[in-house]
Amino acid sequence: MKQKKYVLVFLLLLLQVTSMTFAQGFGDRVLFNDRWSFHLGDIQFGGIEQLDLSGWRVLDLPHDWSVEGIASTKNASCTGFLPGGIAWYRKSFDMPVERKGQQVYIYFGGVYNNSEVFINGINVGKRPNGYISFMYDLTPYLKFGAKNTIAVRVNHSEDADSRWYTGSGIYRDVYMVYAQPVHIDLWGVYYTTKQTGATASIQIETSVINTNSKDGAIVPLVVKQELFDATGKKITSTISKSKVTDKNKISQGLHFSNPVLWTLDAPYLYTLTTTLLSGKDTLDKTSTKVGMRTISFDANKGFALNGVSEKLKGVCIHHDAGALGSAVPKEVWRRRFSILKDMGCNAIRMSHNPQATDLYDLCDELGLLVIDEAFDEWEYPKHKWITGWNDGEPGLQGSSTYFKEWSARDLSDMVCRDRNHPSIIMWSIGNEIDYPQDPYSHPILNQAGIRQKHKAGHIISQPRAENMGYIAKDLVSIIKKFDRSRPTTAALAAPVMSNETDYPKALDVVGYNYTESSYEKDHTMYPDRIFYGSENGTSLEAWKAVTENDYILGQFLWTGYDFLGEAGSWPSRGSTAGQIDLAGNIKPRGYFRKALWSTSPTAYAGTYPYRAEEKPSMNAPALWNYKEGEKIRVVCYTNCEEAELLLNGNRIGDRKPYDKATGIIFWDIPFSAGKLEVLAFNKGIQKAASIIETVGKPAYIAAEADKKSFTTKGEVAHVMVTIKDKDGRTVPFADTELLFQVSDNAILLGTENASGVLPDNFKDNIQRCKNGKVLLYIRSVDPSKPVHINISAPLFEELIVTL
Repeated sequence: MKQKKYVLVFLLLLLQVTSMTFAQGFGDRVLFNDRWSFHLGDIQFGGIEQLDLSGWRVLDLPHDWSVEGIASTKNASCTGFLPGGIAWYRKSFDMPVERKGQQVYIYFGGVYNNSEVFINGINVGKRPNGYISFMYDLTPYLKFGAKNTIAVRVNHSEDADSRWYTGSGIYRDVYMVYAQPVHIDLWGVYYTTKQTGATASIQIETSVINTNSKDGAIVPLVVKQELFDATGKKITSTISKSKVTDKNKISQGLHFSNPVLWTLDAPYLYTLTTTLLSGKDTLDKTSTKVGMRTISFDANKGFALNGVSEKLKGVCIHHDAGALGSAVPKEVWRRRFSILKDMGCNAIRMSHNPQATDLYDLCDELGLLVIDEAFDEWEYPKHKWITGWNDGEPGLQGSSTYFKEWSARDLSDMVCRDRNHPSIIMWSIGNEIDYPQDPYSHPILNQAGIRQKHKAGHIISQPRAENMGYIAKDLVSIIKKFDRSRPTTAALAAPVMSNETDYPKALDVVGYNYTESSYEKDHTMYPDRIFYGSENGTSLEAWKAVTENDYILGQFLWTGYDFLGEAGSWPSRGSTAGQIDLAGNIKPRGYFRKALWSTSPTAYAGTYPYRAEEKPSMNAPALWNYKEGEKIRVVCYTNCEEAELLLNGNRIGDRKPYDKATGIIFWDIPFSAGKLEVLAFNKGIQKAASIIETVGKPAYIAAEADKKSFTTKGEVAHVMVTIKDKDGRTVPFADTELLFQVSDNAILLGTENASGVLPDNFKDNIQRCKNGKVLLYIRSVDPSKPVHINISAPLFEELIVTL
């Protein structure tokens, strides 16, 4: 019998929260970040109600203490040689007597890791996973009309517990939540849609809880759903009557015509408002952003958004931002994602854990597709390098210690928190769980020629690879319980081994890491399998494996940005695998990628000394300072049909066509100072250009901010400081050490020069330029007053920047 091709089609109308709320909210949500007391180090009975806090540091959340620490070889390379440890956070607050009779919760966006929370000396819960959002009910322990104290113990003493930088502390937002006894449950609004022609039908499920259920009373309710367009105009609504004792789920439907679709170029968002009513009284109300789109996955045709085929041009990201560590403001991610989007990127893989809600909100707003990922290891630990990546003896600390007890809850919480984001298109249950001998093994490794650096072939004492199939089935079933509107996936490091197990069979879509050579063979062997490059190198060949095969959904480059951790030997700071550096400067390879991915005409000129018989490089810097007469290779990365080269206005050689074999046009010419221009053409018409000029000696300091003023407390501005020559050109070889002084109504969060080494202090007010640049992160304290930034260096005139 001819086997029917396996096609997954998912139709979904999704939602997204407004800024300053946490995912799917309820009740009155108050940001609870200000003025916490912090102590680095453990304290016996640190959660008691009364404690002497003299000597404790007062700070605002989010906070990452690891990035403030001193890098040392006493710490592990895997997390960037920065320290972990144990610390306490405490905060006292008044609870108005008027709140009595309400439910009071505290919500943590993320605490890394092994957190314990105390209220008035009573332990209310723990959460080992540092990436999961969670909430506790404080109501039974509060003193209304009096002062209360909350304390949080964070235990990151096993600080070599990850293959990359994690940070330490309460590094995401905290909210206090006030609600009536009957209210919408946490992440309690969920819905999907069907679209037929010009008509959209929305199925909504609202989970309601009654915290006074012990008295057995049945509470009558009215649940109202209203849908508004982007201008605030009501599109449609529905009202249903219901009853609740302890918990109830109310199903409702909405119908409307001519929906505006959420697309990559125009990510249109509606607003859904859910209201609980008892008589004329409003018990609860929450609003959620809605993005209307369909997604489909086909074993032969690949991925489609709204019925239109789309290759995933993706990157993997970690959650740190260099000098800021893991406590990264939303504005920083907005800038980062905007740069990626301009580069042609259309998809993000959240490697390898759930990230802050801000990131998903931004992907919804900007039009970026997302793979949401839960775990990097399961029941057994992976190797964590201590003295340098793939060097020496690895450690085995990690999240596997609590996987068996907590994985089901962690995974379900990830899905319930994030399932209403239109940007999310797949749920990933794991990354490289099947890395050979790390920890799983199988006899097929003797035949397949897969090797890990220090071990070869099948090792019988290692865990059996078949275990992965059993665990994968359990994890997938958890996801399906809470969301069937998206496919499940995982990133396989060794498909040749996993194919001998039920692991790939448990998945809807299979990710392949760095194994493009397996695409054709596995497509033939498993014709119903839908798969893609879940982690890939930057070679042209890896991209051609996507463009030349309709059945491959796309690729995700390792990585979008450089990141801390997974570092080489001391004094390495982290990985420099990114297309963009830690300061947000696109690298040459990023411009090469832009030429492959962007739909707008683009051109980039780079140079390097000529080396005989060498293929043109994708890592050529935009530099035109060499010795007179020295033979230089000039490269052009473009998506245009042809390009020509001008030196000081004179054409050098012939106009050359785009080279499909390398993706690079190049010329070998003798150096002569002046202006080098690359002009790119389509059908004989110039469409793009790139200019490099010979620069002179450093002459003055310049700075450019991404905003002219602050409007709210806590707002963050990026200020890029550059060293210029007398003609205003950035001096790429300048390594000037700069001093920054910021007025009292703002905070210098960090200084980032994108260096790959650790000796620099990225949190103080002194920083050396790299490639002539330093990025400043400035946070507003009092937006009613102007912020003055004084920038100085020996032999330079002082620069004052005012916001």
